[in-house]
Formats: sequence, structure tokens, C-alpha cells
Amino acid sequence: MKKTGRSQKSDEVGVKLEEILDKTHGLYQLANRLNWDYLIESCGAYYSEAGRPGVPIRVMAGLHYLKYLENESDESIVEKFCENPYWQYFCGFETFQHRFPCHPTTLVKWRKKVGIEGVEKLLEETINTAKREALLPEKLCRRLNVDTTVQEKAITFPTDAKLFYKMREKLVDAAAHRLIPLRQSYVRVGKKSLRMQYQYRHAGQMKRAAKETKKLRTYLGRVTRDIERKSPLIDEKLANQLALSRRLIKQKKTDKNKLYSLHAPEVECISKGKTHKKYEFGCKVAIATTCKEPWVVAVKAIHGNPYDGHTLKETVEKAEEITEVKAETVFADRGYKGNKSVLTFR
Repeated sequence: MKKTGRSQKSDEVGVKLEEILDKTHGLYQLANRLNWDYLIESCGAYYSEAGRPGVPIRVMAGLHYLKYLENESDESIVEKFCENPYWQYFCGFETFQHRFPCHPTTLVKWRKKVGIEGVEKLLEETINTAKREALLPEKLCRRLNVDTTVQEKAITFPTDAKLFYKMREKLVDAAAHRLIPLRQSYVRVGKKSLRMQYQYRHAGQMKRAAKETKKLRTYLGRVTRDIERKSPLIDEKLANQLALSRRLIKQKKTDKNKLYSLHAPEVECISKGKTHKKYEFGCKVAIATTCKEPWVVAVKAIHGNPYDGHTLKETVEKAEEITEVKAETVFADRGYKGNKSVLTFR
């Protein structure tokens, strides 16, 4: 694994980026002020010396900085990388690149590899750089704004019929991959029931639509039990899929902690009282910022959709840990009312 900073050299002979870029550009200056060695050393612990060398940490960290700075997706940040020389210089390349730095899925795998602790290192280095450049004095960190929002997941609007159909498809594919003979796969009748369910709902015939939904639930239950009977040794991945299937079959409309997405079981249904969007599907996130300057000093994911006031203490503690400054005054909205902590409402 390469742990150096600006050691990325292109195979192609060309003019160095330093000679053609504007030295006053924001990204050019930021690239020279961030402590990349600290990020490489901090995230290097999550890499293994065995196997094929991974994408250098400088490149992965730089892509994530650019991704959130420009509000881009994993796919778009990789595609636009070859068009912007400032992005390439920021990620540690010396000459202009004509190839993608990595596949978009590599960004997802890297986030899973470094986890929450690794991503927090990126925010921590941002704050430390601002403090070194005298852009974030300690007096700003003593007065904080705290609020919560919903980080929505990339899922479609969940319906029972669609979840039953997709879960059955996943189990049928898993059984075929493991050579488990199924009594019936319900591929043809399942597709027909899903289509009829959509048509009945569109026509307002809810009783007929509910009947088709019940059929899809029955098909899923039969496939689940068939796999459990015919596979005495169940691996971990298949066991997780069967657990999701049983959870999906048993859940009812009024249950709490329902399953809304198969690829993201942790998704929760959260209502923040918004007129234009009554329900949001994702995870509650607590954010702490400074009052006078828009510096984000702490971001924390809160699972379980707790009361906002119960998240205040850990959010302020996380901000104090990152900034190394004791918070004196915390401002919050009325959603935190009732908390016994010292809090100023506005």
C-alpha cells in the first residue's frame, strides 16, 4: 500500500498541473494546506498489506471531500474527475489524468472499510486546518447551534406488495446459487399478481388489490419455509435474508420498526412535521454548527428516531471532542423543549 501524499504519477508524459493552474484558486490552496499525511496515517490502519494494492488514501479522501463539497453522487464525481484539473491536483496527481481514478462502487466500499471513525477523521482534519489558518477561533466554538434533520436513503417509496415480490426474488436467486431445489419459484404467478395489484390500486379497487397482496405474501412464505426445510447448513448471508423474510411476513401496518427497504434494513420512517413531505425514510442526523460562521463542527447519526432533547448531550460532546473547546451556550429550536440540560431556545 502506498502511504505517500503526492506520489501519483501518470504514465503519460505531460505538463505538470502546478504549471497551468491558478495558484489563487480555492481548491489549489486547500490542497496544499490540508494535512494529508495525518489522513493517510489515520486511515492506513484500515488497509491490509496482503492482496492487491488498493486505491491510495489521498485519492479516496480527496474524492470524498469533493463529493460533499460539490454535492455530487459517487457516479458523477468519478465521471467529472477527468474534466477538472483542479480536482485532480486536489487528489494528489501531478499531471493531467485521462482515466477514471476508480470505479464508483469503490467509494462505497471505502466508506464501509473506514467506518464512522474514518469519516470523522475527514471532518476533524477540516476543523484542524481551519484552526491552523486562524479561520476558526475558539470563541466561535463556544456558541453552537444544534438541530436534527433526516438523512434520506436512496430507496423507492415502500409498498407491501413490492417488498414481498423483491424478497421472494432474492430468496429464489439465493437458492439457485446454492443449488437448493425449490418446490416452486412462483416467478410467473408472482409477476402477474404484482401487476394486478398495481392495476387494482390505480383503479381504486382496494379489496381486490389487498387480495393480490395477500397472494404475494403467501408466495414469499412458501419459498421461505421451503428453503429452511431443504438447507440444513445455512450460511450467514442466507440466514440474514431468511430473517428479513420472516420479519417482513410477520409485520403489520401498526407495528413499530417496520422493514421499509431490503438493501437498507436500518431505514426508519420519520415525520418531522413538514408540510410538503409528511414522511421521510432514512436516519435522523444531529448537526452542530457555530453561530456566527457556518462551520459544521459535529455530525452524528441517531438511530431509533429518539426525542431531539435526548440527543443533545452526545451531540455537544462530539462537537467538544472535535474542536477541543468547551461549549458555553447552545441554541436549539422548540423541538428540544423539556430537556434538563442548560439550553437556550430561539
